[in-house]
Amino acid sequence: MRKTPVKSILQRYSVHFILVVLGAGITYLAYQEAIGLYVLSVLMFMGVNIILSTSLNLVNGNMGEFSCGHAGFMCVGAYVASILGVLLFAKDKIFGVPLLSPDLAVYCFPFIIIAGGIAAAFAGLLVALPSYKTRGDYLAIITIAANYIIISLIENLGAIGGSRGFMGMKKVVNAMNDVVDLPWMVIWVFIFTVFTVWILRRYNSSTFGKGVSAICQDEVAAEIMSVDTNKVKTITFMLSSGLAGIAGGLFAYIIGYVNPGSFNILKSTEVMVMVYLGGMASLSGAVMSAIFFTILLELLRPLQIIKWVIIPLVLIIVMQFRPEGIMGNRELSDIFPKLKRFYRFK
Repeated sequence: MRKTPVKSILQRYSVHFILVVLGAGITYLAYQEAIGLYVLSVLMFMGVNIILSTSLNLVNGNMGEFSCGHAGFMCVGAYVASILGVLLFAKDKIFGVPLLSPDLAVYCFPFIIIAGGIAAAFAGLLVALPSYKTRGDYLAIITIAANYIIISLIENLGAIGGSRGFMGMKKVVNAMNDVVDLPWMVIWVFIFTVFTVWILRRYNSSTFGKGVSAICQDEVAAEIMSVDTNKVKTITFMLSSGLAGIAGGLFAYIIGYVNPGSFNILKSTEVMVMVYLGGMASLSGAVMSAIFFTILLELLRPLQIIKWVIIPLVLIIVMQFRPEGIMGNRELSDIFPKLKRFYRFK
């Protein structure tokens, strides 16, 4: 029996409606202070981890490469977004009087975060170029080297604090709050998290995204079937690193302070754990593992350094008993086919 137009429209926009209600609900609870600052911080870090996990999954999962320096691109985005925001909207000892009125911060903030993502995307381009001739362990070494190069470069830039770090982002956040009293960082993290998942899903399901999967299966065969592998690798690396830069910018404004030591190889390892725990090439798995991993980190926080014994142990157990990860290469819609009707409209 043919569906009625009303029922079809309701199914088509049901996910949009749920996301709007969820975002509005979290914002309202945060505004009413019904949610504590600690819980809000965990929720925001959860969003940042979802962006990191899904973006790295694009390279390591969908394309089948082995990138190990994702935190380096996060670092680029964090510093570019932080410096740009403070330069434009905050009075600072380094830059002096802001170039623009602080009242404009609330309107320009998303462009500042995107600027950090664009800078990180160009940094990813430098990694994409060697990827034309290298794969596997060799590419992993290149990305680790890129991570260390970025950190070392920033540590030696005294103009932006060097190894001491850079701060002043809280002034930008306060400027947004002065215009309209809302939990702006909660709102922006939610928006960019949804945007990331949406754009990656569209990318993976597009004709161009099918070329990414073809490279993962067999790069030589993909070239024979007229896939421009160099172009696909370049765009995929830039998209992945650009989204990592967006996560870095949000991370910097949540903390209000950024330090190059926060983006070392340990941070890259955290992101890889989330990717392999959720399942390679599974967007749903990357989202679920990011949520699970964030909660696990908070539960293990009292153990301090011991948690870095438990977390790798969890990964070892998963690799032993379920090497494909929680979801494998499947999505939630593959396990529950009826879900497709709520976001696929023909």
